[in-house]
Amino acid sequence: MTALATALARSASGFARVGLVLALFLAVFATVLAPSARSAETPAETPAEAAAPSATQAPVRIMPLGDSITGSPGCWRALLWQDLQAAGFTDVDFVGSQAPQGCGFPHDGEHEGHGGILATNMAAQNQLPPWLAAAQPDVVLMHLGTNDVWSARTTQDVLDAFTVLVGQMRAQNPRVVVLVAQIIPMAASACGPCPQRVVELNAAIPGWAAALSTAASPVTVVDQWTGFDTATDTYDGVHPNDAGTRKIADAWFPAVSGVL
Repeated sequence: MTALATALARSASGFARVGLVLALFLAVFATVLAPSARSAETPAETPAEAAAPSATQAPVRIMPLGDSITGSPGCWRALLWQDLQAAGFTDVDFVGSQAPQGCGFPHDGEHEGHGGILATNMAAQNQLPPWLAAAQPDVVLMHLGTNDVWSARTTQDVLDAFTVLVGQMRAQNPRVVVLVAQIIPMAASACGPCPQRVVELNAAIPGWAAALSTAASPVTVVDQWTGFDTATDTYDGVHPNDAGTRKIADAWFPAVSGVL
């Protein structure tokens, strides 16, 4: 009986060890399966869901950059903002160090329109980087060159300045979108050569933009020249009147809405 008891005890001990090993195996197996089960219960995010904007996404920051045509009072900015709102593009923020001026209705009017400024001076004097640092634009609307034309700066000088300015924009934001205008025509009696200088500058802008544009930071030309008549759309051959202001806003709208 003693030998039988001993044998039974040994068998029981062996079964216990087998049971322990089996329990450990099942525990490990369950741990491995658990993530798969959870994945099956919670579907992966779809590409559409991944691309959907967050409810807390910051508005697109738009900087109008230019001279008095942009800033004094530059009511095309007010009209453009109003048109964007009406079209459902409400998540935009016009930015710049300059305060809005009266245009007859409330609007988001901050900008970088500086009367009398030259693109060549802006680049040479490094004026733009502090404005960029303060405003941090995602999109820049650039209507520059009128005062350079008036001051007899060459087309190449203006394009070289544009290149410096775009480089400064990209240093602040590598994915900045630049919308650059072929500027409105000029017909001021005090500057006989200006009309042809504007023609020459505008003709050169598309090639310059194409060479500088990248997938990450596109440079897109906006035609502000075509259809703009200095006789009916300006009050002095240079600055837009109400009709001209409306035309400028209309020309900007498809380009701006297209990048929002």
